[in-house]
Amino acid sequence: MRLSTIQYQGREAAAVITSAGVVPVPRINAHLGLAWPTELLSLIEQGLSPALLRDAERTPGAIPAGAAHFGPLYRRPRKIWGIGLNYRDHAQDLKAPFPTEPASFMKGDQTIIGPGDTIELPPESQRVTAEAELGVVIGRHCRYVDEQDAPSVIAGYCLILDMTAEDILERNPRFLTRSKNFDTFFSFGPELITPDEVVDVLGLKVGTWRNGALHRENLVTNMAFTPHFLVAFHSRVMSLYPGDIISTGTPGAVVIEEGDVAECRIEGFGSLSNPVRRRPPGDYSLLAPVGV
Repeated sequence: MRLSTIQYQGREAAAVITSAGVVPVPRINAHLGLAWPTELLSLIEQGLSPALLRDAERTPGAIPAGAAHFGPLYRRPRKIWGIGLNYRDHAQDLKAPFPTEPASFMKGDQTIIGPGDTIELPPESQRVTAEAELGVVIGRHCRYVDEQDAPSVIAGYCLILDMTAEDILERNPRFLTRSKNFDTFFSFGPELITPDEVVDVLGLKVGTWRNGALHRENLVTNMAFTPHFLVAFHSRVMSLYPGDIISTGTPGAVVIEEGDVAECRIEGFGSLSNPVRRRPPGDYSLLAPVGV
């Protein structure tokens, strides 16, 4: 099953992607007299059911995918885990030692944007990078999960663009949290793809693109720490909850400037792209996305 969040009747609403197009959950409820949660995070918390896809396929009036306005999958996860240097090539880019354990950091939800939203380059940084990543979304509350059991707690996978103020990070590795947490520094969507649709996670090819040109790509199998290992590892650090996101690391970070378009592409997942704007000094306006 593939799910998304779209603009529908003036607000953000969960939707199911079918062969006929995009079916908003509120339309399913209205047509069939049902009461599915209309926010994607609430659907995840309830537990994603194949019945939702069957109900979507019974609902007429699907929106063509090209006409739908996709947003971030949701805006209020309990936590976002990022994984640094999970591909050896990326560690070499940063002249950093290859970690022997996952190098984790956390991001706030104020960083979240969706497909087509603008990445704002802050005046505090002159070197921002965009990093394409595979995202793992947790599907149920869990603690001390074994690696072989990790698939049972995963709601699905998604595309992510993670941004870093690289010049700030280079000044001092202790500045990692600051470098990762400027507003608009985390884009994810447009689809949440449930594990039954992902035949081979390790075989996925993740690519960082800029302005339609490939910067770097690599296979998930070349990660130091696989997605399932990362779920198990972090479940031993803290409880994981439905909607928690693990951004599994990038094959390569590309410097982005005003006027660029940053993009994540993963085979079988489509693409996620965002235009780039530099915020002038003294411009303290907020993005204020719809639905917040």
